[in-house]
Amino acid sequence: MKYNEISHFSHPQHTLTLDYTETPFKCDGCKEVGIGSHYRCSFCDFDLHTHCAIPSLSIHHPFYTKCSFQFFSRPPGNTPRYCNACEKDVTGFVYHCKSCGFDLHPCCAKLPMVLDDGETNLYLYRKVRAPCHKCGRKGRSWSYRSSCKEYNLHVACVREMLVENWHELYFAYGKGIKKLENRIPSLKNTLQTPHKRRKGKVKKCCEMAGLALQFVISAVLGDPT
Repeated sequence: MKYNEISHFSHPQHTLTLDYTETPFKCDGCKEVGIGSHYRCSFCDFDLHTHCAIPSLSIHHPFYTKCSFQFFSRPPGNTPRYCNACEKDVTGFVYHCKSCGFDLHPCCAKLPMVLDDGETNLYLYRKVRAPCHKCGRKGRSWSYRSSCKEYNLHVACVREMLVENWHELYFAYGKGIKKLENRIPSLKNTLQTPHKRRKGKVKKCCEMAGLALQFVISAVLGDPT
């Protein structure tokens, strides 16, 4: 077996090969959208996020210091479950805390606490009082917030915006448009519009945060690179 190939319990008939795509795919493990680096079986059109392909048996998260999350290939129990990070339904692979009942999608569980694109930092928060620049609401899900504290974007909203543009992305890819920042204009504009009339450090910070948008998209959609 090659170094970039793995065997996986969810797809025993073929090995999975490390692949990369700039078009969205649906992970056959957690059933959530993905992009970037992932493991794939080209024979069966079977895809797994890297976090789903090589999961940890158990994890701890700094937002839930008293919890121990165990990996499950399907949601435990018979009642509907949702991810405590993005508040979306859990229908596939999941990290579950038996004592507290909390659940995390594998990609949500492995979100970096800090994203740094060399220009600015974006910090992951469990709760932010400021409204999200996409939906305009507070709370809801975990958020990435710029170091100037003037820009906030829900983890859930990043995923939703990609899904909203799903068909447009495939259409653009067919025309040969391959740069991620060019194929998701709504995300980039969302980040830069709120403070376009403001001057000084806030404007500069939000412009720099726009440069870090690709890092947010990649992290939320399970691309560890």
